[in-house]
Amino acid sequence: MREKRYNAIITGVGMYVPEKIYDNAYFEKIVDTNDEWIRTRTGIKERRILDKGGTSVLATKAAEDLLKSKNMSADEIDVIIVATVTPDMFFPATACLVQENIGAVNAWGFDLSAACSGFLFAFQTGCSLVESGDYKKVMVIGADKMSSIVDYTDRNNCILFGDAGAAVLIEPTEDKNYGLQDSLLRVDGSGKDVLNMKGGGSLNPPTHETVNNNMHVLFQEGKAVFKVAVKGMADISYDLMKKNNLTGDDIAYLVPHQANLRIIGATAERMGISQDKVMINIDRYGNTTAATIPSCLAEYYRAGKVKKGDKIILSAFGAGFTWGASYLVWSMD
Repeated sequence: MREKRYNAIITGVGMYVPEKIYDNAYFEKIVDTNDEWIRTRTGIKERRILDKGGTSVLATKAAEDLLKSKNMSADEIDVIIVATVTPDMFFPATACLVQENIGAVNAWGFDLSAACSGFLFAFQTGCSLVESGDYKKVMVIGADKMSSIVDYTDRNNCILFGDAGAAVLIEPTEDKNYGLQDSLLRVDGSGKDVLNMKGGGSLNPPTHETVNNNMHVLFQEGKAVFKVAVKGMADISYDLMKKNNLTGDDIAYLVPHQANLRIIGATAERMGISQDKVMINIDRYGNTTAATIPSCLAEYYRAGKVKKGDKIILSAFGAGFTWGASYLVWSMD
């Protein structure tokens, strides 16, 4: 493996959540469930819903929030990567819509689809572009309007998801002590049958039949996914720590995908990390798919909880199956 000249560091964060809130009481009115059942099994109390517009609205507002916090012009951005499974359209890419919306006239970009692992995969991709030396400012956005593909008559799944967008700016540094240090990323297509959306693609293009058969919404066999997700997230996070000679004491934060509080707890336990070192926002936003990890980073950094030099593990599991973990050292004061 050739020696990298640069490491890729996070130099800015941004996020956006819509104002509209669906709390657990809302779901008590539309499906057979209750607040206690939802909280004890998922950890979710409320989630945000975008009424008008597509995922590009969430992604654009997150990008604008980042730029404002950096006092930075959009024309400085070289690349925009949007991780999403709910693009406004199959094409053009949501990244193109964001590019136009924020005026990033010098940027190219694309969408990346890896479900709940999307941000992690996009982050690795963005870091690789920066590490190459060819690009100096890469914006990676995780955004999903999950309310657009949720069946609100499905009591098991409709309670889980919310809408949000969050972004990070990645830049190069010659100081190898900071930034992305290592990643382990995996896919396993054998999970395709238990977590998917069957309609809308080239296999099952939209027809009256696919609409009538409810094929354009998220399908999930919750128990099957839970079992694999618990092991997948926990094992790969532990393996990454072991590979880099890290213990739970070394880690300042675990930043897990916010799918279920029990999965998060199992991952932290496997890593030997106490719950006070786990970033959590699932209680307020639910599962926002590609936005969960970057929104946690944005909130905790802005609250002054993340310090320069902190060793952080990002971890996710999603449809595909897709899963992975990344180890980075925080670089911002």
